[in-house]
Amino acid sequence: MTTKTRNFVLTLAALGLAYVGIFLIDTHLDAYKIRIINLIAINAILAVSLNFIYGFGGMFSLGHSGFMAIGAYTSALLVLSPAQKEMMWMLQDVAWPFSVLQTPFWVSLLAGGLAAAAFSLVIALPVLRLGGDYLGIATLGFAEIIRVLIVNWASITNGSLGIKGIPPHATLYVNYTCLFVTLYCIVRLLRSNFGNVIKAIRDDEIAAKVMGIDTFRYRVLAFCLGAFFAGIGGALQGNLITTIDPNMFTFLLTYNVLMIVVAGGLGSITGSIIGSVIITVMLEWLRIADSDFTLGGWTIPGVPGMRMVIFAVALLAIILYRREGIMGMHEFSWNWLFGRGRGDK
Repeated sequence: MTTKTRNFVLTLAALGLAYVGIFLIDTHLDAYKIRIINLIAINAILAVSLNFIYGFGGMFSLGHSGFMAIGAYTSALLVLSPAQKEMMWMLQDVAWPFSVLQTPFWVSLLAGGLAAAAFSLVIALPVLRLGGDYLGIATLGFAEIIRVLIVNWASITNGSLGIKGIPPHATLYVNYTCLFVTLYCIVRLLRSNFGNVIKAIRDDEIAAKVMGIDTFRYRVLAFCLGAFFAGIGGALQGNLITTIDPNMFTFLLTYNVLMIVVAGGLGSITGSIIGSVIITVMLEWLRIADSDFTLGGWTIPGVPGMRMVIFAVALLAIILYRREGIMGMHEFSWNWLFGRGRGDK
């Protein structure tokens, strides 16, 4: 058996075991634990998409919450029935064609990703000529503009009231299928000539230009691809929580995703997956710090927002003492597990 065939068989076996695990989780765990495991999958999609832009593309983007908002609102507007929208929109009547439009969930999910990619193209063309911190500030401003538009464009978004009653289509099977598809697409892209070019631009853009590469075009394409998967993640989150509003899509959301990427390792897909598991679980576990809790017979008063203070300190510690993150730029592979080249014939 060649190495390629072995790796293909092992990947299929791993996918089969993953779906067996999903079935057992879905049938044996309570709703709260299932919600956390769902969030791990969605956060992994968001982290991988941001890592594709920042870790592999070298573009410091802080606009992920804006792309997520676009994906979430687009999916919600398409998946809700006209009767639900007519009843829910109280500030203004819902605008056409959304007033009469309803699509299947998978169509709305894809539309959410495409809408996020389209908006990212609008922002990419002017701001990707910037670099470093300037690019981060520009994309952060874009995310805030999107949030303000959501608040004020009541005929489309229902304003500050948000959208409620979204059908809970984002089940374990849906979320993890989307995660596996995202991983497959991103890994294939990174192993292609496109991925090699993007990493070359990240490492030395001037050298890439000297070699005749249209660096701006490649950076725009990578940025839009990352935004597409961020829109998918936002749509899944809206369908999981079943309600969305503008306050969900603040900079804090981007910060959480950035924390996962930095903790896992910039330039490591494996690190993004591991970071998603650790950070998502810790974010939920540390909610205890926001409210009163008893420890050894003593009642310790909680401080609202304390868990984010703890996470800020943790991020500083990672930057100071392990800047490369958990995985650095390393990846898991079957060849690494069995020994490089072993099994070749």
